[in-house]
Amino acid sequence: MKNKAGIILAILLPLQYVAIRIISGYPTFIENWYSTGLYPHISKIMRFSLGVLPFSLGDLLYTFLIFSIIRWIVIRINTRFKNPRKWVIDFFAIFSIIYFCFHLFWGLNYYRLPLHKTLKIKNTYTTEELVLLTETLIKRSNEVHRELMHNDSSLVPYNFRKTKILKKTIDGFDFLSTEYPKLTYHGKSLKPSLFSIPLTYMGFNGYLNPLTNEAQVNTQIINYKLPTTASHEIGHQLGFAKENEANFIACLATIKHPDPYFRYSGLTFALRYCLNELYIRDCNKAETLLKTINPGIMANYKEVREFWILHQNPFEFIFQFTYSGFLKANNQEDGMKSYSYVVALLVNYFDDVENAF
Repeated sequence: MKNKAGIILAILLPLQYVAIRIISGYPTFIENWYSTGLYPHISKIMRFSLGVLPFSLGDLLYTFLIFSIIRWIVIRINTRFKNPRKWVIDFFAIFSIIYFCFHLFWGLNYYRLPLHKTLKIKNTYTTEELVLLTETLIKRSNEVHRELMHNDSSLVPYNFRKTKILKKTIDGFDFLSTEYPKLTYHGKSLKPSLFSIPLTYMGFNGYLNPLTNEAQVNTQIINYKLPTTASHEIGHQLGFAKENEANFIACLATIKHPDPYFRYSGLTFALRYCLNELYIRDCNKAETLLKTINPGIMANYKEVREFWILHQNPFEFIFQFTYSGFLKANNQEDGMKSYSYVVALLVNYFDDVENAF
């Protein structure tokens, strides 16, 4: 990189940071001009152009980045960090480009209006409302479970090819878009991650590459979790950057899916969040409701829990801590704990629980 251009780019980095901090204080502006204005066009172009590739270009870019960082460190060590003025400028110049592309291609969505304001619903709820929704989710989950298994005790098997599950995920958004046009999914770019094995040991189900708009799914996870995981990543592609909001989108896309296996995955996904929140508010009531859940549903929960226990590693907390820090730096003050906000969205969105499902 030429020295003059590098200096300019390096100087632009702190200016970009200040600009982002200023613009983040105007979520309505970002919602209208970026999240529902410029971003849908950017994301469609990227998905239509890269979605045709049978592999993840984003994963290849990450691989290149990792090797480049290693090479850079080796060179610095071998040269004993000589000529720091040049390599420090180059470092900040490259980071400036990445920082700009991250926010232009996707990252500004972190600062859009909260989803409950867009949906014009509350973000608070009473314990009684939570109990009512939890009871309804248990009833519907039990019904779909019996529809699939014809008894209460059997674990629901997902004996499908993972590629088929990913393909059928799109159907949920096609169906959902008739009611919510903003959730129309143009240009499929949903792919198995090349890093599925390391992702498993890091404790992650998937991720969105913000530089290519490709949704990467960890295909090592249990098939039962794939419908909600894939729908979650599509939620990110549609511009819902926050984890809790993408989880809510995943609930909608799967609960309203025409396939009963997807509905089962979505209903029990939402139920798990409600039960966890109810345990915090009223442990005795949660224990009582837990006894009304079909044993087969509990077997699916156990299957997932045992999968993650089997793939634990002593460094997983570092990855979780790092990602939580990333979330906090991008307008999610509670980090990974902010996932619980999905319960508030569920309770207030499905306020008419008798007709919600």
